[in-house]
Amino acid sequence: MGRVVELAESPAGRRLRIDPGGLAGPFQEGESIAVSGCCLTLVGTETPLTFDVVGETLARTTIGGLSAGDRVNLERSVRPETLMGGHIVQGHVDGVGEVVRVQDDPQDWRLTLRSPADLLPCIVPKGSVTVEGVSLTIARVEGDILEIALIPTTLERTTLGALASGDRCNIETDIVARTVVHWLGRQQS
Repeated sequence: MGRVVELAESPAGRRLRIDPGGLAGPFQEGESIAVSGCCLTLVGTETPLTFDVVGETLARTTIGGLSAGDRVNLERSVRPETLMGGHIVQGHVDGVGEVVRVQDDPQDWRLTLRSPADLLPCIVPKGSVTVEGVSLTIARVEGDILEIALIPTTLERTTLGALASGDRCNIETDIVARTVVHWLGRQQS
């Protein structure tokens, strides 16, 4: 996790500066780093790290609502030699969901979200979804509601444990599900 130092106006939209916390360097200009699930390009490698955020990103994610002091999930891009676990996450946020409920039972911590309607065809029970950049398995789907069980390690190492009812969160659907749904839709038209 990192911490927002500043989100200020810039000619490109906004300039985001983040203290990377435990994210190990060295960093390279032009490198892609996921910030709470949103793939951003590094434009300044000194600490704090600097990113330009354009209008499209501000309109489709929660990045524009960040303030100095907010914690964010950070993840570097996978390289060919990197061990891959979980599902493929691109950092291309599909929509913004809303936290409906948090069941903070240490034996069975659950996060319940309301998904935007246009993402529902790509959200399946026991399938994969990314919330705030964290790869997760969907425990249950009912209508536009999805429920996710969280383990203690996820709660400790990400911002998900701090989410509360009413919070907004970035959602990225599984690329395989999204591709199949898109392809089938094109075949039917």
